[in-house]
Amino acid sequence: MVKHIILWQLRDELSQDEKETVKAGIKEGLEALSGKIPGLLSIHVYTSGLPSSNADVMLDSAFEDEAALKGYAVHPEHVAVADGKVRPYTKTRLCMDFEG
Repeated sequence: MVKHIILWQLRDELSQDEKETVKAGIKEGLEALSGKIPGLLSIHVYTSGLPSSNADVMLDSAFEDEAALKGYAVHPEHVAVADGKVRPYTKTRLCMDFEG
């Protein structure tokens, strides 16, 4: 199994209300990919960090293997969510992929 963990910070110019809307959209969009992408075992988005957090959104996903992760990266449904709900609103992205 391969884990795919992403942390995003949202753009500074977004108001708090806009950030809440964006976070909900990211969660809804990414979690809706469950069952639609070959090799995707689980996908969860967390948007309610403690005040000590310096990230706004976390993606925690698992794939059968590295090939499945690579397929997810270019899958049209994932690309649509990334391009429509994530990339326009985020300023930083950190990623860690590992076998676990």
